[in-house]
Amino acid sequence: MYAQGLVPGAAGFTGGADDWLGRLGGLRNTVRQELVGRQLDEQLAALFPEPSGAHARHRLRVLDVGPGQGTQALRLARAGHLVTGLESDPAMLRALRTAVADEPADVRERFVVLPGDGRETGRHFGPACFDVVLCHGVLMYLPDPEPMLAALARVLAPGGLLSLLVRNGDALAMRPGLLGDWGAAVGAFGSTAYTNRLGLQTRADRREPLTATLAGIGVPLRAWYGVRVFTDAASDRARAPRDPHELALLLEAEERAGRTDPYRGVAALLHLCGVRG
Repeated sequence: MYAQGLVPGAAGFTGGADDWLGRLGGLRNTVRQELVGRQLDEQLAALFPEPSGAHARHRLRVLDVGPGQGTQALRLARAGHLVTGLESDPAMLRALRTAVADEPADVRERFVVLPGDGRETGRHFGPACFDVVLCHGVLMYLPDPEPMLAALARVLAPGGLLSLLVRNGDALAMRPGLLGDWGAAVGAFGSTAYTNRLGLQTRADRREPLTATLAGIGVPLRAWYGVRVFTDAASDRARAPRDPHELALLLEAEERAGRTDPYRGVAALLHLCGVRG
């Protein structure tokens, strides 16, 4: 998740792991993981229509770069797919290994954990060896996304899915504006730099430049979604509703907003899905 790379002159992710892991049960993370999971499943069903699950005829080869504690990677491994998690942050790497160790034996057998940087996939993997590559919450810690994206495109098989989750550079003023921090809101216009909830200096991406980059590396954009339109300004202490009906309504509102213009364009995060030509 937020676990890889450094922005020049900033702290990178160093020291952020404990804070990140402590927020896993919060409202904002719940919405993020649930929406990304639904959107990812939709794309996988369209691109790989064979049955999923432990007895699937087509087990996908999945690489998750910067998986953090492994929410999406473990979900796919439980569904029967073969997953490799490539994580560079030592604390998150330990958390991932602990999470995998707690899984049933069949899931553990389908999950490989490796230390490493996604920009150096050539050191670990051959060309076109994965059907699905996830890179969620990683590009924001890199000064330039293109080397990472080119490395990930290299290991993606033809017809394979590249799933990116990035901070939305076109909506950086939304959170401070909704929180009444008018100085920060004004300063966010035209900028790609911001301080995240962990207090770390990071960088946002805009959809149009990323779309052009994806086309240039042979992984043109297939679909995009917004993630966290209504709940991004929630307190770090806010928890997901305990009432299942209320939680279901909240997630339905967020899901619809993330698929509908103009709402998805002002989401805190963008989920971009490209397909290798």
